Amino acid sequence: MKRVSWLLMVGLLMTLILAACGEKSQEDVLEDLGTTLEDLSGYKTKATMQLETGNEPQTYDVEVWHKKEGFYRVMLNNKEKDQSQIILRNDDGVFVLTPALNKSFRFQSDWPKTTSQSYLYESLIADILTDQERTFSQDDNYYVFETATNYQNKNLNKQQIYLNKKDLTPAKVEILDAEQSPLVSLTFSEFDKNASFDDNAFDMDHNMTGAQLSEPTMSEPTSELAIYYPSYVPDGTSSGQSKEVETDEGISFVQQYTGDKSFTLIQKQVEVVPASTSINMYEGQPVDLGFTVGVQTNDALMWTNNGMEFYLASSDLETDEMADIARSVYLTTEK
Repeated sequence: MKRVSWLLMVGLLMTLILAACGEKSQEDVLEDLGTTLEDLSGYKTKATMQLETGNEPQTYDVEVWHKKEGFYRVMLNNKEKDQSQIILRNDDGVFVLTPALNKSFRFQSDWPKTTSQSYLYESLIADILTDQERTFSQDDNYYVFETATNYQNKNLNKQQIYLNKKDLTPAKVEILDAEQSPLVSLTFSEFDKNASFDDNAFDMDHNMTGAQLSEPTMSEPTSELAIYYPSYVPDGTSSGQSKEVETDEGISFVQQYTGDKSFTLIQKQVEVVPASTSINMYEGQPVDLGFTVGVQTNDALMWTNNGMEFYLASSDLETDEMADIARSVYLTTEK
């Protein structure tokens, strides 16, 4: 009995020492995160995102604005390609804007609620709070949670979320594959928990016009078409007929793949559309392809990358399979 009492006293003493040093338990941090999520009215943040999903790492600047009424503005900018995209959510719907091409897509969508979003603070908190098998650790500067994920890319199995101890703002996120290797890394450089916004901050026209002023002018299409091929094809599917097709809009390259999971991949050089072009409404979702944001409709996936427009069509493929093929297209090129 004396030994048991002594162990209890040692445990109590250690608890008091940790409390005196400012250490918090996992339960304390979870409670604070729940309160933070409830009180969050809006924020602005900047981060650098690095992708390790291709032959060469790709780096993007990410800027996020969020207002509690459900308004979002996420700008993704690839410095090497000098081209940005904006994901916008307001009362009119969800938009994917590509200002350099003067192209906009509008969705009736519940984005970003359906999947994890590594650059959205409230999404990270939600992933922490809902994963009952999360792990927790801490060092002098950070609380670290490892949680399951719900990303559109199913190769992203786990994530490690680093929160600053002083205010619980995000410091770093590493998204891991099944072998625990980081495929996506985000490092946050700025975070304003008490951000204010102009009245037109989440307006589609204002964001398109403002972004176009800072975008470089798109170069004229070249006569030589660079041909991209997917490095991933589902089992039971093989390459079939490929041909160039000349249309009023220029030359397109059409690749047909046949088998159990047949699909058609069409690509052409980017064309800047007139400013008066109307915006179409889509029943679908914006799809995070890592290097760009795609537009998913019923049986098709559209995206732009490296001066090219791509259109992947199939009635045999699931949404995840189409996204996997799209992510692999930029890896290989022939001329």
